[in-house]
Amino acid sequence: MAEVTFEIVKHIKILSESKKGWKKELNLVSWNNNEPKYDIREWSQDHTKMSKGITITPEELKILKDILNEIEIKL
Repeated sequence: MAEVTFEIVKHIKILSESKKGWKKELNLVSWNNNEPKYDIREWSQDHTKMSKGITITPEELKILKDILNEIEIKL
């Protein structure tokens, strides 16, 4: 299996933190030297380990933003 490389181009926001110190973050990440995409996943404190997550293109993020603005979020 080929090695996966990544570069966190921009830290945007920490969404939450687990008791073990892992942080769920929204970042702009370049995977395998490709164009950066928005990315939501949990990262270890030193950003050397990560959980499964999702990557979102700017176009997809715009659609998601529009959807979130339209729905009522109950806490």
